[in-house]
This record gives sequence, structure tokens and C-alpha cells, in this order.
Amino acid sequence: MYKLIFLNIFLLLLILSCNTGDQVDSNIKTVNGVNDKEVLIGSSLPLGGHASYLGTQIKNGALSYINKINGSGGIFGRKIRLITLDDEYDPPKCLVNTQDLIIKEKVFSLFCYVGTPTTEKILPMIEEADVPIVGIFTGANSLRDPKYKNIINIRASYYQETAAAVKYFIENRKLKNFAVFYQYDAYGFDGLRGTEIALKAYDQVPVATGKYIRGTLDIDDGLTKILKSNAEAVFLIGTYAPCAKFIIESKKRGFKGLFYNLSFVGAKALLEKTGVYGEDVIVSQVVPPPDFSPDSSTLWGVQEYKKDLKKHFPLDNPNFVSLEGYINAKVLVEGLKRAGKDLTKDKFIKAIESIKNYDLGIQSNLTFNKNDHQGLDRVYFTRIMNGKLVLIE
Repeated sequence: MYKLIFLNIFLLLLILSCNTGDQVDSNIKTVNGVNDKEVLIGSSLPLGGHASYLGTQIKNGALSYINKINGSGGIFGRKIRLITLDDEYDPPKCLVNTQDLIIKEKVFSLFCYVGTPTTEKILPMIEEADVPIVGIFTGANSLRDPKYKNIINIRASYYQETAAAVKYFIENRKLKNFAVFYQYDAYGFDGLRGTEIALKAYDQVPVATGKYIRGTLDIDDGLTKILKSNAEAVFLIGTYAPCAKFIIESKKRGFKGLFYNLSFVGAKALLEKTGVYGEDVIVSQVVPPPDFSPDSSTLWGVQEYKKDLKKHFPLDNPNFVSLEGYINAKVLVEGLKRAGKDLTKDKFIKAIESIKNYDLGIQSNLTFNKNDHQGLDRVYFTRIMNGKLVLIE
């Protein structure tokens, strides 16, 4: 079935290469997804399935800002219309969704995709179609290659997260033996590789590794292998449900070491699923704590996010994932503003690249350039204490 899908995609891309992007007819220039009234943006993300918390929250955070911009008249009179399709964090579904967004819906840009395996799957398509993609919820190093001119990353990378975590555990916590439990796909491999690189700087390697298959809770083999090692800390590179199960089962079996999770895990969802077993679990973050740090009251960008989230999604509580979506939307809007009224994809990319030391109100300024399409670099650390996430200074 997948061979047939890929054949159809290849044939459609042949047509697309002649018809997508900026289409010129004599003196009239039209751009896919752009007219006098709106700019059409598309997103494939998990709104159902085991990673639905991530997709739903990043969407709601982004829409909190987009709705505000639309309510004030849009950008040069154009409102942003976001089309979202559910891929359930499944790469083939993401591929089909992206095909529909580019070819059927003719979106101007893609936005707020979630995950490494899903986004890597669509790379050939977006490069062939010459469509920008802004604000991916992944820190994968593979998506930070300068050759991908259409990819606009905003968050810090997984390599930066794992390097900061290894430094913290070795230099601050004085630990020596580390194991890695990872999702067996591109996301897990990237986190594992980042951890190995960071440990190598201290002349160390993981004392054990274990894996699970994406979309399952089958952690037993990896758990047994890691518990037999002398690990003092376990780095978990996965989504919230299997990571929570790993933590709970480890503690039930008497493991006394520490646990660390990458930001992708979804800290609030992990906290809820681990319950009392989540105590002392550490999670790195790529945006500042939205609702509990001493700095959040003085960070105007965080306060703005909380106000807009409450207005547009009153049932949602502030969290790291939706704050990241909100920031992604801010960058999208700033790029559209800087590109000017006569919007094209090339102008949009160059507009993003022109952003230097832009104050988002989150403590860290945003900077891009032609050879660096990642806007932020800061990593934060939080720990679960007494059923709450607490910032580690």
C-alpha cells in the first residue's frame, strides 16, 4: 500500500513542481495560499492517539496568538487561516496529510508540526514543493542542516538539551553511570546520539541502553536490561505514556537512581501520569516556565500568553507545550509582517532571516540568519516536587 502511496506522491509532485509556489500569468502574480483576505497555513499534528496532548496543546497555544492577530485586523488586511489535520504521530499519515495541505489546500506555509519521525518523512516533499515550514516541535539535529532553506526552527536542539543535562548530572549531582531508554525511531536515535556525544566529552559512555517501539507501552525488555546495570541516572527519550510507565515500574522494582526526560515528553502530561512516582524526575525545557517560576511574573511575553490562552481556550491550563506554540505563532506573524504586503515565499524566508535580537518577552531574544534557521538556544530544567514542576536554577 505504501508503495502505491509513494508512487502517487511522486506523480503529484511532478505536477506540483510546475504549478506550486509563485505562479505568474502575464502581469498578474499569484501565490499559493495568499489572497487579499487571508494567508492559508497548514499543520499536520497528533490530535488523537498516544501523543494527542502534544498536538492539541501546541495548536491551542498557536491559535491563542493567531486569533488575537486576526481579531485586530490581521496582517496587511489578511487574516491567518490555520488548517489542522490529525496524523496521530504516525509518519505515513503525516505524509498523506502534508500532500493534501500542499496540493489540495495549496497552503502558503506549513506550521507547528510535531515530532522527528513525522517531520523527517515529509522533508523530500517540502523541498520539492518549495514550501516553508515554521516552528516544528522537535529538536532533531537532522532538521537543523543549513541546506534545508525552507525549515524555520525556533526551539533549542536535543543535542543542546542532552549536553546541558549531562553537564548538570556530572558537575552538579556528581553522578557517573548513565543509561538511556529511547523510542526506536528517528527521535529516539537523535536523543541517544546527543547523549552519547555529551558523555564522550567526559570520557564516558552509557552503561546500558533499552528501547521501545513508538506507539506502544512495551517497555519490559528495556527496563530489565537497564535495571541490571549499575546506572545512577536514566535518560528517557520518548513520549509521556511509555516514559511514565518506565518510571513507575522502575521505582516499584526498587530503582533508586534519577530520571531525566527531554522536553518533547510533555512535562505536565508526564507529571499527571506518574503521580506519586514522579517525585524528583527532571525534565528539560526550551521555553521558560509559564506558571510557577519567580521570573514568570516579570516576563511580559509569558503574561501575554497566559492572558490570550485564557481568553481563547479558557479550559486549558498554561503549560510548556502551548507556550511553545504561542511563540511559534509570534515568529510566523513577525515573518509575515516583515515580508511586506506583496507576500512571496522567498520574501517570507528572507524576512525570517532578518530577525535579530528580537524580544519575545521570554528572557531570551530571538535571532536568525541565512546559515542558522534556529532562533532560540536556551535550555531550562524543571523537577517534579510534591506533585508540582519546580524550576532548577
